[in-house]
Amino acid sequence: MRTELDRRMDEGLAMFTGEAGPLPLGSITLDGIDLPMIMAAPPALPHYFAHYAAEHKDKTFLVAGDERLTFAAVYAEAEKVARTLVGEGLIKGERVGIAMRNSPSWITLYMGITMAGGIACLLNGWWQSEELAEAIRDVDCTLVFADPPRAKRLAAIEGLALPVVEIDDLQPLAKAMATITHSWPRVPLPVLSGDDHATILFTSGSTGQSKGALSDHRAVLQAVFNYLTQALVMLGIATADGNPPEGQPATLLTVPLFHVTAEVPVFLQSFAMGRKLVLMPKWDAEEAMRLIEAEGITYFVGVPLMSFEILTHPNRPKYDLSTVTDFAAGGAPRPVEHVRRIKEEMGGGAPLLGYGLTETNGVGCGNWRDNYLAKPNSTGRASAPLVDLAILDGNGRPVAQGVRGEIGIRSVCNFREYWNRPEATAAAFTVDRYFLTGDIGYLDEDGYLFIVDRKKDIIIRGGENISCQEVEAAIYAHPAVAEVAVFGLPDERLGEVPGAVVKYRDGEALTQEQLCAYLYAHIAAFKVPQRIWSSTEPLPRLGTEKIDKVALRATYRAIAEEEARQAQA
Repeated sequence: MRTELDRRMDEGLAMFTGEAGPLPLGSITLDGIDLPMIMAAPPALPHYFAHYAAEHKDKTFLVAGDERLTFAAVYAEAEKVARTLVGEGLIKGERVGIAMRNSPSWITLYMGITMAGGIACLLNGWWQSEELAEAIRDVDCTLVFADPPRAKRLAAIEGLALPVVEIDDLQPLAKAMATITHSWPRVPLPVLSGDDHATILFTSGSTGQSKGALSDHRAVLQAVFNYLTQALVMLGIATADGNPPEGQPATLLTVPLFHVTAEVPVFLQSFAMGRKLVLMPKWDAEEAMRLIEAEGITYFVGVPLMSFEILTHPNRPKYDLSTVTDFAAGGAPRPVEHVRRIKEEMGGGAPLLGYGLTETNGVGCGNWRDNYLAKPNSTGRASAPLVDLAILDGNGRPVAQGVRGEIGIRSVCNFREYWNRPEATAAAFTVDRYFLTGDIGYLDEDGYLFIVDRKKDIIIRGGENISCQEVEAAIYAHPAVAEVAVFGLPDERLGEVPGAVVKYRDGEALTQEQLCAYLYAHIAAFKVPQRIWSSTEPLPRLGTEKIDKVALRATYRAIAEEEARQAQA
C-alpha cells in the first residue's frame, strides 16, 4: 500500500517535471531505446559550472580548515586551469588523472579538466604504486595531478612515461593552483555537448582488476538533476508542512571525491543548490559533530558506520545537531535498530538510505524518512524521475513481483562503457540497455527494492543456499558488533560452510561461542558461521567504501587451511 509520503513525493514529482514545471521531462533515444531526460539540465559540465557559479557567486562554496572560498573564487581558479591545459595542448578526450586526497585543489582540477574537454580520471587515493600504475596505464592517462603523498607513490613506478604535476594541496587554493596557472593563456575553451566524454571512475574491483567506467557529460548531469529533482520535492513537502529551510544549505564532505557518492550528489549537486561544502581531511565522529554545529550542516551523508559512530558517541549530547534534516547513508545496509535510533535520538534528523553504483553515476533507489522506518531492510523505490528498475532472470527477462533475480537499472545516467573493454561492457548490459548490477533482489507490492545478496556472494552448504548478507544482518543486530563480513569456507563434507570476521565496538568483545549462541536464536542453525574470527582493526574497504570481502575471504580461507593442516600434523 502506497504510504502518505510516497503519495506526496509522487505529487511533487509530477508538479516539478510536468510541462509547466521547472524541470520538465523530455526523452532521448540511445541505442534504439527511448529514455526520459530532464530537459532543463545544461548540455555539459562547463555550462553547468558557469551558470551556477555566477548565480551563487558570493556564497561560500568550500570550507577547508581556515580557508573559505566562494563559488566565484573557485570557478575563477578552475577557468585558469582549463585555459592553461588547452593552451599547453590538451586535446579534447584526453585522459587526465587526479590522484589526491579531498581538497579545494581536487575540486578545482576536476572542474578545470572537464571545462578543457579532458576526461577527469578519478584515481583512488588509497591505492599504492602498483595499483595506480595499473589504472593509469589501463585508461592511458596523458597527465596526472597528484598531491605530495600520491606524487611520491607515482615516483616509485618504474617506466611511468607521463608527466606528474605535484600540487601542494595544503596551501591556499590560489597558491596551490599557481603551480600550473602562473601564466595562464587566454585561449578559447572547446564547446562541449552531452555526447562528449567527461569522467572515468574506477569500479571497486571486487571481482578482480578495477575497470574504468566512462561517462559522458549528459549522463553525469542527468544524474545530478535526478538528485536535484528529489531534493526539490522534499523541499516542497517541508515548506508545505510549515518547516521551510532557513539559510544556506550545507553538507560535510566525509567520503572520498573519487567515490561517485562524493562526486555526483555531494560535490556536483552543490552547485545547483548553492550549497556549502565543509571538507573533513580525516573522519572523526566528534570533529564531525563540532563541524555540524559550527557550520550549520543541514545534510549528512556517509557510510552507515559514520552516522552510527555519531549516534553512539558519548559526547553527542554536548553538540547541537538539530540543523541536520537527513542522515543519509549508502554502500551498505543499516541494521534495523540503527534506523530507529537515528530517528529517535539524533535531534530531528531523519534516516535516509541510497542505492546506486559507479556505473549508474550514483542513481538507483532511495528510502526516505518514515518510509525507511517502515521498511528498514529496503533500499527504497526507484529514484524518480529517470530510473527504470527491473528484476531480471538469467536471460535478462523481468521476473514476477516478489521473485528474486538480478537487479537491472536503466536510465540516461548510466555510464557509456568500460574503457577499452568491449567484452566487459557487453556483459554489463542487456539488449534493452539495463545495466546488470550483480546484486540479487526482489520488489515488493509497493515497488520497494530488497537486496538479498550479491550474484556470486552465496554460500552453498550441502545443497542449501545461504545469503551472506542475511547472516551479516543477523550479526549486525548484536549491539557489540561494528563491522562484519561473511563468506564461504571450503568444507570437505558439505562443500562450503559459512565463516565470518567481526570487528567489535570499542570496549566490546564476544567469544565465538557467545556470538553463535546469539545467532542460533535468530537464524537457522545451518546459517550460523562455523568459524568466526575477531579483528582488532577496521575491516578493509574498497575505493567505493564497501568492505573488501574478496580480500577477506582469501585471507581467512588461507588461515583456516593452515589451521586444518596444523591440526592434522
